[in-house]
Amino acid sequence: MEANALQFFIACVTAAGFGLAIAASLCGLAQGIGLKAAVEGVARNPESSGKVTVTMLIGLAMIESLCIYALVVSLILIYAHPQAEVIASLLGAK
Repeated sequence: MEANALQFFIACVTAAGFGLAIAASLCGLAQGIGLKAAVEGVARNPESSGKVTVTMLIGLAMIESLCIYALVVSLILIYAHPQAEVIASLLGAK
């Protein structure tokens, strides 16, 4: 029972780490692409810089929210574990 709980916890921590790393890297790439496109748009048409800036900020916020969702799911995987008390006793936290 305790060994299975520890194995499941290790799998959850590993999945949370890899998931967060993938989400952060892809969100960073997406934000870079969006920022590049916005800068190119302003460079071609300087009069539209206000509209492009607002649209870019909304897009960046939506992309960043995806990374925050991944962080929340990772934290839930790690801390909202159904066998948290067994794992805490195994690790000497209680």
